[in-house]
Amino acid sequence: MKLLAVDASGRVATVALCDGSGILAEYSVDYNKTHSQTLLPMIDEVLRITETDREALDGIVVSKGPGSFTGLRIGAATVKGLCNALGVKLCGISTLEMLAGNFLGEKGFVIPLMDARRNQVYSAIYDCSGREPVSVCEDKARSIEEITALANGLEGPKVLLGDGLEPNRDYLLGNLTGDFRFAPEHLNLQRAGSLLVLGKTAFEKGLFVSGEELEIEYLRMSQAERVRMEMAAGAEKNGKEQAEGSHA
Repeated sequence: MKLLAVDASGRVATVALCDGSGILAEYSVDYNKTHSQTLLPMIDEVLRITETDREALDGIVVSKGPGSFTGLRIGAATVKGLCNALGVKLCGISTLEMLAGNFLGEKGFVIPLMDARRNQVYSAIYDCSGREPVSVCEDKARSIEEITALANGLEGPKVLLGDGLEPNRDYLLGNLTGDFRFAPEHLNLQRAGSLLVLGKTAFEKGLFVSGEELEIEYLRMSQAERVRMEMAAGAEKNGKEQAEGSHA
């Protein structure tokens, strides 16, 4: 089975390809360019260097969120277009589960943290001792205080990773208890190779959809949506006040 994996959920753009023998190629870029500039050229290069025709793909795996609203939309649009053009199925994997997949086989717990801004992190807790991550704590936007308290309640070693580490490093070092460590640099961010491993298992279980059926999991509203809701609420309040004033 030839699978292509694509992730644009964070600052790293990453693409990988596998067949029945294993991972054939993995290409990641963490540079000051938008994913709309890099993603398709990266896909083309992975296919070119492995001498793989697009038509030979059996399926595509993509990170379905949480993460950057813009990045997730770029990734989704890219893979949906490919799926529709090639007539192949698509598997969406949680970005947090994908991060946890960097530590499959790890004893204890893996805690991915993605910077969600507004003093929050997208976070979860996984047991990665088996073939795939097992969720211990649901994907959610949390304060660093909340996820730290959850981590401190676990018995056993803990590995923390993700781009949410650095902005919260001092707090975590001062408040985490027990046996914990931070992931090394080469395993700290999203890797399409991990996405492929999880996607292959999901495809074997029949957990795939068409390109049109993919649902992105943002976990919270975008800034634009929040502004629209605040404006609508303000307009409604002003309308009520004016109506009450006219009856006074």
